[in-house]
Amino acid sequence: MNEQQTSQKKKTQSETINLKDVNHSLVVMSGKGGVGKSTVSANLAASLAAETNQSVGLLDADLHGPDIPKIMGIEDEKLGGTQKKIEPAKLDNLKIISLGLTLPSKDSPVVWRGPLKMKAIKQFLGDVNWGELEYLIIDLPPGTGDEPLSIAQVLEDIDGSIIVTTPQDLSLLDSRKAVNFSKKLDLPILGIIENMSGFVCPHCGEKTEIFKSGGGKQAAKELGENFLGAIPLDHRIVRTGDEGEPFVLAYPDSEASKSFAEIVHNFKNSIKK
Repeated sequence: MNEQQTSQKKKTQSETINLKDVNHSLVVMSGKGGVGKSTVSANLAASLAAETNQSVGLLDADLHGPDIPKIMGIEDEKLGGTQKKIEPAKLDNLKIISLGLTLPSKDSPVVWRGPLKMKAIKQFLGDVNWGELEYLIIDLPPGTGDEPLSIAQVLEDIDGSIIVTTPQDLSLLDSRKAVNFSKKLDLPILGIIENMSGFVCPHCGEKTEIFKSGGGKQAAKELGENFLGAIPLDHRIVRTGDEGEPFVLAYPDSEASKSFAEIVHNFKNSIKK
């Protein structure tokens, strides 16, 4: 290793962030947009917070499209804190950070290049008063660009990534890219979730495979990764997202909420391994 490489290695190590009071951290990612990744992230975090007395964190790292405040019903809140630490928004034992909570208005665009995004992510990780967390769920933007790369580079001891896909071939193709991206960064893959997996009519009970089904499970098998579960379509997920209430809390007995509970159980087992 030459002097330049040694210097770069030391620089990278000095820039890493160790969230010593966070027991488990994981990223939720997808190879493309439109697969419901933020909805999955929000409901996973809400599920974890509901089943434990310990604190859970939800970091919205989708800087250009921060949807978590809308989904969680905290759009009108603003982040506070001191010169040293940022205080996250709180919903009972769930702590939430999003760039959307700092913008002048809901319609303000974020026109940033890579260095600014890297700085914001480092601040949201290292300068936030997260306190003691059992889980930190990080909702990444779609694709394999600056934000996922920044998280993987600066955050120590990530438990792994969860890949969200939908059953159709185009989404599965991009989810494979997300899997390979994780492997290149030596980021453990906790498993694949198939979202929008079939629709059960609330009137007659007949199941219709609007986007097909089973593709996520097949992709996981082909790639040698865990399949965490399939979440069926439910029209109420759209309504609760628009109204700012996590679906799993509004309809805990629904088939989709049962799927979220199964996924939480499965990825916990993946972490233990």
